[in-house]
Amino acid sequence: MKNVSNLRAEVETWEKIKQQVHDLTDLAALDDESLRADLEAEIGKLESDLEKRSFSAMLSGPFDHDDAILAIHAGAGGTDSQDWAEMLQRMYLRWIEKSGFTAEILDFTPGEEAGIKSVTIAVGGQYAFGYLRSEKGVHRLVRLSPFDAAHRRHTSFALVEILPQVTMDEADIEINAGDIKMDVFRSSGAGGQNVQKNATAVRLTHIPTGIVVTCQNERSQTQNREFAMRILRARLVELKHAEREEERAVLRGEYTKAEWGSQIRSYVLHPYQMVKDHRTDFQVGNTQSVLDGELDAFMEDYLKSGESK
Repeated sequence: MKNVSNLRAEVETWEKIKQQVHDLTDLAALDDESLRADLEAEIGKLESDLEKRSFSAMLSGPFDHDDAILAIHAGAGGTDSQDWAEMLQRMYLRWIEKSGFTAEILDFTPGEEAGIKSVTIAVGGQYAFGYLRSEKGVHRLVRLSPFDAAHRRHTSFALVEILPQVTMDEADIEINAGDIKMDVFRSSGAGGQNVQKNATAVRLTHIPTGIVVTCQNERSQTQNREFAMRILRARLVELKHAEREEERAVLRGEYTKAEWGSQIRSYVLHPYQMVKDHRTDFQVGNTQSVLDGELDAFMEDYLKSGESK
């Protein structure tokens, strides 16, 4: 039913565009100068819609149409990296809002002095994973540290994970109940009325792989376990996919191990302003707009470059 719904929406969109083209052609045939301004505005809007649809057509991966799970982890660098992880969280939440997607924070670990150690966000909306998969990897920040008394330049790192939210029938994996260890604990809160008095947070450990997943968003232990299982399933699917890609790369003779330092994008705030994607060499000078969620240009360039294949 989900596939039928997605396909119906796709067909209806193209039928609507087709009708708009016919309507605009009929109006243009009237050769009425008073309609020129309205026609130009409508044509511009139609061209923008077509460009967006053309971009969506490149999202043809097995999970591109699915919702996504976005996880951000602070790297080495102490408070600076934890602050950088929080900056990335703000950047992605703004992009999600601008793109018309929904966001729900499933798990959150605050930093010791500032920022965050990690955050896991469920992103809902058609093609959410397709758009976001270009963001997977290490992101590097270069700036004058606000946490350094001497105000020296620091380099900070954060890891961004993008996973598809797959359903049981979509995931080509089996999870045996005996392979999962579940621990419950009290959710961390801001204090006062927000402190959890009952153990509702859930930690799942997948014994065969050692993958650990936590979820402490919902007030119900059952809801937290369902969310945690969803994240665990996504991580297992990603692990299986990564193993297949690794095997293919080895057979092609071009496999290189992914190291922490191999960042995909650099955000430089000092001594100059620049955001550069190292996979495609695409770059912009307006760093603030990027940190405010203007990411579409990077995502589109990544897909068009063929790096995503």
